Amino acid sequence: MAALKNLVWFSEVDKDDIPIVGGKAANLGEMVKAGFPVPNGFVVTAHAYFEFVKNNNLTAKVRHLLNHANFDKPESLIKVSESIKREIHEGEMSRELILQIYNYYKKLGGTLSDPLVAVRSSATAEDLPNASFAGQQETYLNVSGEATLIKKVKDCWASLFEARAIFYRNENKFDHFKVGIAVPVQKMVESDASGVMFTIDPLTNDKSKIIIEAIYGLGEMIVQGQITPDHYEVDKKDLKILLKRVASQKVKLEKKGDSNKEVSVSLLKREKQKISDNEIKELAELGKKLEKHYYFPQDIEWAIDAGHVYIVQTRPVTTIKERKITQEEVEDLGSPILHGEAASPGIATGHVVILSSAKEIGKVSTGDVLVTEQTNPDYVPAMKKAVAIVTDMGGRTSHAAIVSRELGIPAVVGTGNATKILRDNMVVTVHGIKGEVFKGAFTPTIGATLQTTTVEQHVKTATKVYVNLAEPELAEKEAARNVDGVGLLRAEFMMAGIGVHPKKMIKDGKSSEFIEKLSSQLMTFCEAFNPRPVVYRATDFKTNEYRNLDGGKEYEPEEPNPMLGYRGAYRYIHDPETFKLELEAIKRVRNKNGMKNLWLMLPFVRTVKELEDVKQILSGVGLHRSPTFKLWMMVEIPSNVILLDKFIEVGIDGVSVGTNDLTMLILGTDRDNSEVAKEFDERNEAVKWALEKIISTCHKYKITSSICGQSVSSYPEILENVVRSGITSVSVSPDVLESVRKHIAEIEKELVK
Repeated sequence: MAALKNLVWFSEVDKDDIPIVGGKAANLGEMVKAGFPVPNGFVVTAHAYFEFVKNNNLTAKVRHLLNHANFDKPESLIKVSESIKREIHEGEMSRELILQIYNYYKKLGGTLSDPLVAVRSSATAEDLPNASFAGQQETYLNVSGEATLIKKVKDCWASLFEARAIFYRNENKFDHFKVGIAVPVQKMVESDASGVMFTIDPLTNDKSKIIIEAIYGLGEMIVQGQITPDHYEVDKKDLKILLKRVASQKVKLEKKGDSNKEVSVSLLKREKQKISDNEIKELAELGKKLEKHYYFPQDIEWAIDAGHVYIVQTRPVTTIKERKITQEEVEDLGSPILHGEAASPGIATGHVVILSSAKEIGKVSTGDVLVTEQTNPDYVPAMKKAVAIVTDMGGRTSHAAIVSRELGIPAVVGTGNATKILRDNMVVTVHGIKGEVFKGAFTPTIGATLQTTTVEQHVKTATKVYVNLAEPELAEKEAARNVDGVGLLRAEFMMAGIGVHPKKMIKDGKSSEFIEKLSSQLMTFCEAFNPRPVVYRATDFKTNEYRNLDGGKEYEPEEPNPMLGYRGAYRYIHDPETFKLELEAIKRVRNKNGMKNLWLMLPFVRTVKELEDVKQILSGVGLHRSPTFKLWMMVEIPSNVILLDKFIEVGIDGVSVGTNDLTMLILGTDRDNSEVAKEFDERNEAVKWALEKIISTCHKYKITSSICGQSVSSYPEILENVVRSGITSVSVSPDVLESVRKHIAEIEKELVK
């Protein structure tokens, strides 16, 4: 009978009722029946959802919209998703269902008129027992009031058609209309502390341990990986605490007014253990009982409010949790199945996902190993999810290598045949330090401890050390380090994030939207690093990269060699309308938002006349060099080196050497072509001569000089040479900040002697 009901209490369902209430709600009901401390609640069943779809004739409308979706284009899926969700939101919920929800909500609240509840999504998949829809639908915390609750139920229903969920079902050949959604509504636990618990060590598969991780406040931050939690290990047999590793926590998530907000943790509590030893043991006891009840190791979410421990979710642990492994833990990975160039340090295990183009990035899930021929900015969303990158082509200065180092994930590039040797879903271990790929998962010895992060020493150097960045998500983390600013803020990834060709946005009357999106991302960096400088390199998309944006094919020519084509300063001069969008974003950040630490760097300036013309455009929009606004020029073309005096005389404040392009153009070698990559070498005598000439010329004209290429972190002799020559600064990827700073300190110490 429950299958025909619109609403059921947790106590009315159990683990066998997944087709009615979904996996999440079924487990909540199972635990309530078994006597576990689960906050009470009810479920708006899948039957109610299907009735809503039927009453509003949504099946035909949704099917029509899905038939027009291009599953190879994320932007198409997003548009279809928005249209379907709009139809759901505009649909009418029956009066009978509304009154039922009100009645259950009132009973759940007891004496409270508008109790706080958590509203979750619990997808069902009748006749599809292997379907896992985890993480694809929405959860809403601290919901209060009847009208708000009704809206959140609809929001959960609509989330069944998020773009990612539509894509997942299509890829796995699931019928969109057989998958339903139930909505568990549960009393909210205003947690003082929360976290996760595994009744098996997910790293070592050691069944004798219970692993507990804890943070202050609501649990969303630990689930999303925003905070490093305390880590406790408990002996399952006698509940003895074997290990406690306490992490510092500066912020927590808690209810403030009508929303959930990040608030600061007091200085007294930041470094303290998040829960007591007694609470650790109480949780471990519950975990032990849950495993016994389900006859299987469990992954459990818990919360503690006013000393009371609650279980808010449990699911089986079916795989060993993957994570990055430190070099010190490696014992023997056997013989590698692939060799390439070590591009980004670290070791990680995951399932292979092979992409033939950026159109397939939706195939990559969190924890996968992304394998492809080579990457470009369109791949970045997938690269953020991956635990490692492997490519057929490219070297240590390729896009894949640079982005991997910035994201802090292992990468092996230039393997030649990774896309042919590896297979989808194959489990591999990527050794980014050795440049090797191994078949199978790496499992350290049982009892191995995690390596704790070393605190960076605040070494001071006369030569400034900047960081190369592109991802706004990394700004705050990197700004907290011993770094003098951002020496290269790449525009291309931010443009790719906006996703639409700027000329299309101009045509569609959305110029202000483009400016708003870009300035918002620039603000993230400037606020994090203020008052340290953030040197923004204006867009240097090549035509093949611009063509991949929405509308790009309409505006971009197809070129035989985009590397030497329509790019850099030449583009700004011939398309000033688009360039001015970037300049307006810069002005907004500097003038409206007061971030005077934002500077500008011009890439790929072929001639002195080009520099003059671009400076006229800057003057025309009111951007003039000043003590707080520095204008830099990239030196990456031989003409920049040969005529550097003349470029400087036009009026710039500094230069930054892009050794990747400069070496390529001096030696006439495509660094991404594995056939000739061996000839690409920044240590070549011609490149060394160019670097020395650049630095000496900058000294002569009393302007600053910097390097933002990979050479100074790859080759100690290049770093020593440029520091001894008097370079003002270097800008490097985040993974080598500390080591480069230490090396510079040693060189400067010798110079002083």
